[in-house]
Amino acid sequence: MQAGRGAAEVLFLGDGHEVLQSPKIHHRTLSNQTWSPTQTEFVRAGRSGASYRGAMQRLTDRVAVVTGAASGIGLGLVRRFVAEGMKVVMADVERHALQAVADGLAAEGADVLAVPTDVSLRDEVEALRDAAIERFGEVHVLCNNAGVGSRGLPIEQLPQRDFEWVIGVNLWGVIHGMQVFLPDMQLHDEAHIVNTASVSAVYHLPRMGPYNATKAAVLALSETLQFELAAQGSNIGVSVLCPSWVRTNISAAVRNLPERLAYDITTEQAAQIADYKSRRKGQQAIALEPADVANQVVEAMRTDRFYVFTHLESLENVADRFGRMLSGENPAEPFQA
Repeated sequence: MQAGRGAAEVLFLGDGHEVLQSPKIHHRTLSNQTWSPTQTEFVRAGRSGASYRGAMQRLTDRVAVVTGAASGIGLGLVRRFVAEGMKVVMADVERHALQAVADGLAAEGADVLAVPTDVSLRDEVEALRDAAIERFGEVHVLCNNAGVGSRGLPIEQLPQRDFEWVIGVNLWGVIHGMQVFLPDMQLHDEAHIVNTASVSAVYHLPRMGPYNATKAAVLALSETLQFELAAQGSNIGVSVLCPSWVRTNISAAVRNLPERLAYDITTEQAAQIADYKSRRKGQQAIALEPADVANQVVEAMRTDRFYVFTHLESLENVADRFGRMLSGENPAEPFQA
C-alpha cells in the first residue's frame, strides 16, 4: 500500500461476522451531504450460507468445470476442488501442459478430465460441455476463468487483432461458458458460476485498454446474470472474482496467441513492452499464491458471496473512483494495489 493511504479496518461483531470497512480516504462533499467510503462495509466471512439462495452446501462428489485450468488461478481452483472431493473437468488452450497437470492429479487419485479448449470459439465450449456430461453426467460448478493480458501498449498503438484476441478469450469466453452451461445447471438443487474478472473491472490502469474493457464487461454481465437468476428464483449462485496481483503466467499469455490473430510489433514497441513488464515486476511482492485465491472462491461459494476481492487494499481504489463519480471530479490514475 502506498504511503499516506489509510489501512483497511477489520471489525469483529458479536454475532461472529467479520466485517471489512474500506480504508479512511478523503471525504467528498455532494450537494449538502457528505459521503465517505468508510460508510461502506464489505462482509468478508462468517455468514451462514443456509439463508442464501445460491450457497453451495455440499461440494463432495459435485462436478466442476474450470477453464484456464493448466496453470495459475485455474489450477489453484482445480486443486482446491479436488481436495473438497469434487470431480473436475479441466479446460485450457495449452494442450500438453493441461494433460501433464491432469495426469499428475489423476496419479494422486483425483477424478479429473482434461479437455483442450479455446474458449473464444463457441463450438469448442459446446464440446467441453458435452465431454463433461458424457464423463460425469452433470455440472454443478462453472468457473469461467481463462484469460489473457494486454501487451502494455497505448490504445492507439495496439493492432486490432490484439483487441480481437483479448475480447475473444476474456469476454466471449465468459459469454460462451454461461450460455452453454446454464440450461443444464438450472436443473440442479445447488449450482454456482464463478466468473473471473479483475480489480481492473472497477478501476483502470494505463496501457491495459483491452484487458480493462473486457474485465469491466465481465463484471457487468455477472451482475446482470445475478439479477436475472434471482428474478427466476433460480438456485444458481454467482460470484465474480476480482483478483489483484496473483502469481500466474498471464504476463506471458502471448505464447498462446493463435496464428489466425498473429501480428507484428516494431522494435520501439517491443522496447515499450519490455519496460512495461519490468516496472510491473515490482508488484510481485504483494502477489498471492493461486491456492490463497482458491480458498477465497470456495468460501464465497459456500456463503453465496458475489464480490470476491482478493486484496483488501484494492478497495481503496474502488472507493476513490466511485467517490470521484459522486462528487463530479475527474478520474485519477489509481495506485497499483
